[in-house]
Amino acid sequence: MAKEKTLFSCTDCGGNSPKWLGKCPSCGAWNTLVESVAEIPGASKNRYSGMAALAPSAAVATLAEIEASDVARTPSGQEELDRVLGGGIVEGGVVLIGGDPGIGKSTLLLQAMDGLQRSGMRTLYVTGEESGAQVALRSRRLGLDHSQVQVLAETQLEKVLATVDKLQPDVVVMDSIQTVYSDQLTSAPGSVAQVRECAAHLTRMAKSTGTAVILVGHVTKEGALAGPRVLEHMVDTVLYFEGDTHSTYRLVRAIKNRFGAVNEIGVFAMTERGLKGVSNPSAIFLSQHSEPVPGSCVLVTLEGTRPMLVEIQALVDSGGPSPRRLSVGLDRDRLAMLLAVLHRHAGVACMDQDVFVNAVGGVRISEPAADLAVMLSIQSSLRGKPLPKGFIAFGEVGLAGEVRPAPRGQERLREAAKLGFSQAIIPKANAPKKPMEGLTVHLVERVDEAIQCVRDLD
Repeated sequence: MAKEKTLFSCTDCGGNSPKWLGKCPSCGAWNTLVESVAEIPGASKNRYSGMAALAPSAAVATLAEIEASDVARTPSGQEELDRVLGGGIVEGGVVLIGGDPGIGKSTLLLQAMDGLQRSGMRTLYVTGEESGAQVALRSRRLGLDHSQVQVLAETQLEKVLATVDKLQPDVVVMDSIQTVYSDQLTSAPGSVAQVRECAAHLTRMAKSTGTAVILVGHVTKEGALAGPRVLEHMVDTVLYFEGDTHSTYRLVRAIKNRFGAVNEIGVFAMTERGLKGVSNPSAIFLSQHSEPVPGSCVLVTLEGTRPMLVEIQALVDSGGPSPRRLSVGLDRDRLAMLLAVLHRHAGVACMDQDVFVNAVGGVRISEPAADLAVMLSIQSSLRGKPLPKGFIAFGEVGLAGEVRPAPRGQERLREAAKLGFSQAIIPKANAPKKPMEGLTVHLVERVDEAIQCVRDLD
């Protein structure tokens, strides 16, 4: 085994120093030394610290010789969470979930742990931010009065690992990784060195024992996970909890998943009894207007493997000498590009108008298939005429004015037809293989064709 000592490593050149210095002695960079751990021969205080790799080494073999098998998953009882995870909890998997304070991370994980415990798995909930009484009080509010989930209020890593070694749980939640510290380091909890080393120890423990570990991570004011970026590289799955704390709806999005699809989302509604999965999320993001209104267009977008209908709203109003371009839930730079294409190739001018675009419900849309819906909603607001009732659109728009196909167009159309939509403008390359009952599809190749098609439908 090995004994650890503290060194200070440069983040630029990798050079080491036995003490902290303002300037790296190797490369001369300022403020780049961070605390790290080096190993020297001797006894170790932590039985996991001597493991250099996250998984046991094996003999060299070709890919054809290695036997591949599906990973077993255990459902958590929260269907939307299981969807994002790829089917459930994986043995030895490490999940990192981050989100704003008060968004519902601890609530969701406590509900999931109770479901796993009821299915027969041994669970341990380690809290570093609350006392055991506070966790018990939350469980009462969630209706989990007789839950048998084991709770440990502890922040010292070595004590947590000793408890895990004693209880041998199947699933461990660490809430949160920024509150844990190791006595091997002198830096404060939440520092770069502490977060990196504690996460590495917990990951090694998960891989060597088969215990699934779920880490709760704090986020910065920009919304990114706090701490070193290597934290996201170490774990198997990274989830982001999104949503407005003033809204009842929450989104859980997979940014990284070694055992499932990335960019998959789960939709939850916050109730008095905790978070409940929403089976039909399209209903959240669709218009509540009794009659069509100008500036509104429904988009069929893809979130992971799920087609979802989202209302895109646009408001075009007279502006001053410097008109504003503002988008919520969509890329602002792409909005400026679409306005230029709309002017050049469709003759719709907005150079002296303020343009505001919003994706209803707080959803964030990053795929270019939203281009056509955004442009049609802008044109509808500018004309002051609503799009036809039961109308949907999708398609990517290029700088030359062409309408490019969107991936998995057939699934998008089926979802729209299932929800009762009757008119669709889509790229010609996404033409359905056979007619869809109740849905009239208009195929276009260029932006001006799409604009003219909408005018013909008036």
